Amino acid sequence: MQANSPWALLLLIPWAVAVWWMIRGTLRLQGTRKKIAIALRSFILLLVIAIAAGVQPYWHVEQRNVIFVADRSASVNADASLGEWIAKASAAKDEEDQSGIVSIGLDAAIDKVLSPDQLPSAERYTFRSGVNENFTDLSQALRLASGMLHEAGGGKIVLLSDGAENAGSMLRQAELLGHAGIKVDVVPVAAPQRVDASLEAMDVPQTLRQGEKFTFEFTINSTSSGTAKLRLYEDNRELSTSEIVLEPGENRFALQSAALEPGFHRFRAELYAEGDEREQNNTAYAFSRVSGPPAVLIVEGVPGSSGNVEAALKASLIRYETIPPERLSVQLASYAAYDSIILNNVPATRIAAKPMEWLGKAVSDYGIGLVMLGGDNSFGLGGYFQTPIEKALPVYMDLKGKRQLPSLGLILVIDRSGSMAGGKLELAKEAAMRTIELMRPEDSVGVVAFDSTPWWIVEPTKLTDREEVLGKIQGIQAEGGTEIFPALDTAYNRLLEMDAQRKHIILLTDGQSASNPGYAALTQGMVDNTMTMSTVAVGDGADQVMLEQLAKQAKGRFYFTNDESTLPAIFSRETVLMSRTYVVEQNAPPLVGQAGSWSSMWQNGLPNLQAYIATTAKETAEVALLSPQGDPILARWAYGSGRTVAWTSDLTGKWSRDWVQWAALPNVLAEWIKWTFPQFESTPYSASAELDGREAMLRLRAEGSDTAAKLSAVVTDETGKSTTLSPLPAAPGEYAASLPVSEPGVYLMQVNEQTAAAGGAETPNPGSGTTTGFVIPYSPEYRLTGENGAEALQQLANATGGRLLSLDAPQEAYRFDPVESRQPYDWTRELLLLILVLWLLDILLRRLSLPWQRIGRMLLARLGLAGGRLQRKEPAAAAPSGAMSRLQQRKSRTAGFYGERAAGTSDVASTSRTSGQVQGSASVGQLNGASADLNGVQQASANTSQTVSRSNRSQAPKPDDQGQAGKQQREMLDSQHNAAGKSSQPSASPANQEAKRAEGQATVNRLLAAKKRGNR
Repeated sequence: MQANSPWALLLLIPWAVAVWWMIRGTLRLQGTRKKIAIALRSFILLLVIAIAAGVQPYWHVEQRNVIFVADRSASVNADASLGEWIAKASAAKDEEDQSGIVSIGLDAAIDKVLSPDQLPSAERYTFRSGVNENFTDLSQALRLASGMLHEAGGGKIVLLSDGAENAGSMLRQAELLGHAGIKVDVVPVAAPQRVDASLEAMDVPQTLRQGEKFTFEFTINSTSSGTAKLRLYEDNRELSTSEIVLEPGENRFALQSAALEPGFHRFRAELYAEGDEREQNNTAYAFSRVSGPPAVLIVEGVPGSSGNVEAALKASLIRYETIPPERLSVQLASYAAYDSIILNNVPATRIAAKPMEWLGKAVSDYGIGLVMLGGDNSFGLGGYFQTPIEKALPVYMDLKGKRQLPSLGLILVIDRSGSMAGGKLELAKEAAMRTIELMRPEDSVGVVAFDSTPWWIVEPTKLTDREEVLGKIQGIQAEGGTEIFPALDTAYNRLLEMDAQRKHIILLTDGQSASNPGYAALTQGMVDNTMTMSTVAVGDGADQVMLEQLAKQAKGRFYFTNDESTLPAIFSRETVLMSRTYVVEQNAPPLVGQAGSWSSMWQNGLPNLQAYIATTAKETAEVALLSPQGDPILARWAYGSGRTVAWTSDLTGKWSRDWVQWAALPNVLAEWIKWTFPQFESTPYSASAELDGREAMLRLRAEGSDTAAKLSAVVTDETGKSTTLSPLPAAPGEYAASLPVSEPGVYLMQVNEQTAAAGGAETPNPGSGTTTGFVIPYSPEYRLTGENGAEALQQLANATGGRLLSLDAPQEAYRFDPVESRQPYDWTRELLLLILVLWLLDILLRRLSLPWQRIGRMLLARLGLAGGRLQRKEPAAAAPSGAMSRLQQRKSRTAGFYGERAAGTSDVASTSRTSGQVQGSASVGQLNGASADLNGVQQASANTSQTVSRSNRSQAPKPDDQGQAGKQQREMLDSQHNAAGKSSQPSASPANQEAKRAEGQATVNRLLAAKKRGNR
């Protein structure tokens, strides 16, 4: 026996208490009936406890248990032949033998649980589970199969594979199987022959100098001869296409190139061979970092406005490239080619979401510098509130409690028609929420969404509960048509009621209104009431002409965008522009603050500054120059691995006329920019990677140093997803880490040394970061390396005591001695049925009042078991005595005297017949529910005569007649009774006769009471 839940056996304690309580408390049942009832219930409860505890008996069986492990990875690719072999092997097993099937690729999956059931087909088994065929981890399959056999008491594993594993270790698992006594029979499966050419490797120097010539080296394996094309790409730009000739076996090729552009470069080679049947192994990756003079990327918002910046860089021999914001790359690796990036008066509305994100990552993760120069389209006026660039800069875009701003009343009119469904509406809601966060509690806001009719999402209200307003905006859903005028008219009328110093409407739509009743009167009313309105057209389907005209008539601004990701920046810019106090005009030199090493640059004084954009310095930023009002003019700080600088005035001369004429400006500006360049130590780190199933094992080495420092690494894949790692020391100067990967390619990695900060926290050590990379190749499952997997399979069989089976003899799988095992039997169903039967028997025993002893004796008699102690002798029925005959006659006469002969005779006859039986008086008592026992036939006769007499007297119809008839009856009965008493008991005294009459009266009363209860 075994108990799966032995804690449930503690229920035996309350079970014993319940049995004791039933013995003491069951008063209604007596004798054997009580004992049987208690025994039944006790046994039922005991069975319930056994089920709860999972008590199961063991039985001994002899059978053969076999788990078939099928290698379904891409290197085998033979599901049909594997299914045929398994089906034929299973068909040869005995009826009691069991079989199970496990599929393996990267993960193991159970195709068929271990059972004696036959397969659906004896010709071929069709696999049902799906596996990742890009890798082979045979150790997982062996581990799963051994667990299945352990539950069944033992057996064998039959492995069908080519033995070419590339994840895990089956030989290490073989040691555990040997200790468990599980043997592994192996069936070598040869990989199918196919026409295949694989690009095994591409080698490129990882570090190059600008102008240096280098060689691409390619290793290609092929199973056949033929021609092929080899295409080479640098940063997704095609470098060359070469025609090559392949021969069976290994082929090597080389291409010459030169490192022209400094920075981090990714290379990709693609092979196209004639008749190639597999494309997964036709791509190889490499990377190289080209060092050269520092390079700066200038992004200008106004064409030709960066002349002063370009002159300063040229004077310092710093290379630069000037582009508009629309040309910012959507590839993160492209920014690694620059040491710093300058945003010169660029609005956030012209920077798409991906470049905006990559600019922040380039600074924080890869140490690239960032400089923002001011202007009327920069900082808060450029819509950078809550963007990745704001997070990287040393200043906040909004003014945090610094000055009194005019109150603002703003209504957002947002198109929620069906065409806005998806990304458009979600970004519109994000833009609206960002606008709400820019506003102050004393401002008023309303949000109306429209389709064919306007719907107030947020009624115009003060921003006392910002979270409630944000929650309502998130609930906007897209549906319906487009009708602009009713929504604008509703917004205009409600804006009239607002109490605000400045009133503004922002209209956003991607379509055209179904009707055009004329907006001239509406926009003129806005102007007359000092309101403004800006419009935003999303996509080419919007009515750009009408929206631009509306914005012009309402003294607002018109925006058009095909990239809805810029909507939050547009709304932020509009909200900031409405205050118009962000531009601070003055004509005074800035004050010197925490200048640090820059103090020497203006020891001879500073020129006057005419205007700047008001911002708020961040808590840990260094404010080198500030205005008389305390606003930051020049601020810097370290952000992640990089450094950033903010100059809140311009460098075109509009706000900084004296500064652009200052002779020291080129040197000063160059120093600001160079301060942001990446800072590297003399011992950068190199990285390499090895693929092992789901993970890449990374190896970092500190070039030229064996010192152990605590490192952190940020790895970014080609999609821009970042993962932070903590490499651990593995050897002097070497570190190791594991990275979950799923796709091949070039991965960038920023490595930083950690230093302990106050409170025990660890932060990157400034100047210790370096950018490197590593390559994740395609899965080794697709390589044509010719590894001898059959030898590994033979080692597995030898280590476990298994056999080497052939593909031609599947019937050999079950030819081994059966295993004797002790298996638990689940008898829960049988116990439940037994409980049901016993429960019904308990109900029958308790609820039905039957002569159980007589029924038992009758059953025993029919079974031929009567006799000896099993048969109880009954006294012989005595013949009716003379006294009883006389009693019956008196009863008949008395009943006739009162006119109730029929009823009386019937009752007395019934009583007489019952009394004439073997246990007459006991049967009468039992029939009426009483337990009275008449002591002898004579006493019963006397009592019955008195009962008849008194019963007749009680049923007289009239009192007078009753008394007279009763007197005559008593005299007659007394004389007859005396005569009978004298003949039977000649020596009885009058006192004894009176006592007998009293006893008879009591007996009759009990009989009458029992009869009444029976009648009820």
